[in-house]
Amino acid sequence: MKRSNIKLAVAVVLALSSSKAAYAQDITQIAKSDPLIITGAVGTKNTYYHSTVGEGYASPWNNMFNVNLNISLYGFSMPFSLYYTNDNTEFNYPHISFNLTPKYKNWTGYIGRASMPFSQYVMNIAFNGVGLEYNNKTFRAGAFYGRLRSAVNDDPYNPAARPPQYRRTGWGFKVGYGSTRSYIDLYLLRAYDDLGSLNEGWRNRVYAQDNLVLGLKGCLTLKKWLSLTTNLATSVVTTDKQADLIAKGDVTKYDDIFKARYSSLVRFAGDVSASITLPNFNTSFMYRMVQPDYTSLGTYYMSNNYHSLGVNVSTHLFRKISLAANFSAQEDNLTNKQLYTTRGFVYGANAGTRLGSHFNVSVGYNGYLQTQGNGTAVVNDTTRVKRGMNSFSLVPSFVTETDNYSHAVSLSASYTENKDLNKFSYGLTDVKSIAMGASYALGVKDWEMDFTASLSHQMSKGYDTKYTSDVASLTTGRSFLKDDNLTAEATISLCYNEMEHQSKNLSIGGEAAIGYTLKDVHVFSLTAGLYKYGDVNVTKTRSSLDATDLTVSFSYTYTFSLFQIKRKAKNDDNRKM
Repeated sequence: MKRSNIKLAVAVVLALSSSKAAYAQDITQIAKSDPLIITGAVGTKNTYYHSTVGEGYASPWNNMFNVNLNISLYGFSMPFSLYYTNDNTEFNYPHISFNLTPKYKNWTGYIGRASMPFSQYVMNIAFNGVGLEYNNKTFRAGAFYGRLRSAVNDDPYNPAARPPQYRRTGWGFKVGYGSTRSYIDLYLLRAYDDLGSLNEGWRNRVYAQDNLVLGLKGCLTLKKWLSLTTNLATSVVTTDKQADLIAKGDVTKYDDIFKARYSSLVRFAGDVSASITLPNFNTSFMYRMVQPDYTSLGTYYMSNNYHSLGVNVSTHLFRKISLAANFSAQEDNLTNKQLYTTRGFVYGANAGTRLGSHFNVSVGYNGYLQTQGNGTAVVNDTTRVKRGMNSFSLVPSFVTETDNYSHAVSLSASYTENKDLNKFSYGLTDVKSIAMGASYALGVKDWEMDFTASLSHQMSKGYDTKYTSDVASLTTGRSFLKDDNLTAEATISLCYNEMEHQSKNLSIGGEAAIGYTLKDVHVFSLTAGLYKYGDVNVTKTRSSLDATDLTVSFSYTYTFSLFQIKRKAKNDDNRKM
């Protein structure tokens, strides 16, 4: 790594930070909150499963019991939970993972496990620690300090040891100015692994890292129809904290902020976009670039070593027809150090219209093309990767309603072709798929009942293989009693699957469910399902629905208020047990 690059990145660090508003517990409401409220819930779910083909897929009995308790102290919540299932017991209680987010006017605090909005290239994970934010109409600022992840430090000589990881700590701040239309936000993140948090036996296999990330996000809106945005970041990352320090040069003056080592890298990532909004017409353009090995220890895994360009266009015609189209292209191997360069192109178009007050129809097309070019090696034409995918869809629907009935009919059809476009290939991986569906929903207002019938067919055909699936189902349900606190629902279905020249399977059965709510605190539910299935290929020695699955499940939940000390009203003491 060049020292001038390190110097530039660390120098920029001294200038940067960013933010957005958050919503949380308002300290100004403490005086208006109840001193103590203890609430909770008790629940159980018990399932019986039986299959004539054996019990390999599920246990015959599954019992679950859980208790949840929440203590609210002047508006701050502390949850407890006890969970039991068969032979597994787990008890959870408030510890360092709990969070408090007090708010006072424009200030918001974070205590415990929390998330603060940062740039997507800087930080998008939660931290365990403390943070503080300030937000008003035009100015915002924030800072945090905490643990980004805990150490995993199993015995390195244990064959069943979990993948090790160092304890990671981070701090950062941000500052921004402007409205949602035009603004600028600056970010800084400092994150580092604790070398001593991992057993020495792991350290030669897993390297501790150190990281400094700077980010800038901005937007400029001109004349209400043009919007320009940018989101940029620079990351200085040390991939091995045990590597030798760079002891000479101007970079050493920043050692108090970041110690540059011979394993340190400077990388960039960012995107720029433009959006145009006119009457009945919208379009946007976006370009993104992420350098190879770009890393921020404040984010989850991020793809790198690529750049991409995208365009979206949408419009309306005659106030009834909506049209939209999109195109994007992506290419990797930015430094030409990979064997080959991969390029991908995604494109599509959609149209929809409403005919009258009852009929809607939409059509769509989506395509994808993947190609391969030279890198450090020259592509061999006989093995060149070149694939294309084309998909077409049609979805008409009809809805009408009378005084006694409501009707809804929906149809769908799609065709997808995934093809190897290399002229030297034999089409071994080519796949063509057709999917069709139809559904009809009938609502009978006098009965307060709904009926839904549906049919679907799917066929996929590849090299020397053909698979089809047909499904039909009928569902009905309604509510009973004065407050509709008793509900019932039932479904019957039939499914036929065929793998040409291999198998033909049929399944038929149904499910039923009943639910009842008593006084808003007791909830009962009973469900049952019975399915018969088997291989119905007449060329087999066994050809019948000779397998049966039975499932019965009962659940119950009771919510309660155990104890309350409410805020005193004038001349009234509201203590309750």
